[in-house]
Amino acid sequence: MKSFKERNPIVLGVAGSLALAAVLTVTLNYDNLPVVGGGTTYEAEFSEAAGLQPDDEVRIAGIKVGEVRQVQLADDHVLVSFRVKNAWIGDRTSAEIKIKTLLGRKFLALNPTGDGVQDPGLPIPRTRTVTPYDVTDAFNGLAGTVGAIDTKQLADSFTTLSDTFRNSPEHVRSALDGLSQLSKTVSSRDSQIAELLANARKLTTTLANSNDDFEQLIGDGNLLLTELNRRRDAIHDLLTGSARLAGQLSGLVADNNDQLKPALQALNQVTDLLKRQNDNLTKGLQLAGPYFRVLTNTTGNGRWIDAYLCGLLPENHDPCTPPQNPIPGGAK
Repeated sequence: MKSFKERNPIVLGVAGSLALAAVLTVTLNYDNLPVVGGGTTYEAEFSEAAGLQPDDEVRIAGIKVGEVRQVQLADDHVLVSFRVKNAWIGDRTSAEIKIKTLLGRKFLALNPTGDGVQDPGLPIPRTRTVTPYDVTDAFNGLAGTVGAIDTKQLADSFTTLSDTFRNSPEHVRSALDGLSQLSKTVSSRDSQIAELLANARKLTTTLANSNDDFEQLIGDGNLLLTELNRRRDAIHDLLTGSARLAGQLSGLVADNNDQLKPALQALNQVTDLLKRQNDNLTKGLQLAGPYFRVLTNTTGNGRWIDAYLCGLLPENHDPCTPPQNPIPGGAK
């Protein structure tokens, strides 16, 4: 068998490059592999997309089992491709687009039923799919509808109706007068109502555009709560361990009380002895200080020794104090 040094380096380089390219291709398309990939791909037909987007969740009984792969137009309906992993999909499974958040994010909910397994090659028909009612679109439609109303003509209609039934009975005239006042109020508040609806439309548009920001905020809050929960568990474990340690120490002291008591008493005696010796050493140092000071002064002049005698003169017998006019240089 030839060694690598004896082989053609060009062939080795080409083979290594092809192997590396194959590994990278398998790695990048891991989810699309039939056996070890991300699951089985199914399709469902909907009358409208209803805001469903690729990468939205696919759930069964509230649990995520996959994600939406593609949303595309097919003739007069929408064809949604989604992938499901580790979940059974029956041949009578129904699909529904539901609202995930108040800001308009959707997810695909599956209700797996049937006697057999759903064929991935056959899409779920529209008879078994449901789309949600979008509140944002309803408000936008309401704003457009109300904005198209001719408020002046509506007010004139109510006024004409009131004048026509003016000679009617009292309760009818009261009702018509109320309608006339209502029409005038609506007409006078036309600009405010239009502004309110316009602001409502701006608000819904802003909320819809900030969907990702809100999702990130909620996700960060979830991470914060998770971290706080972990810190709480750690503190709880610390307190529990401290309580167990205190119990073990109490048991240790109780079990060794007979041995610890004489030892502590002996230690107390040793402490008292050391304290007395410390007092003696302190007193000795205080008494030795003047002696060594005088000794240093006596022998501090080279080869000479300075000293004096007290008590030779009568006036210095008691107490023994140095003479008032000592001889310069002292006795040699």
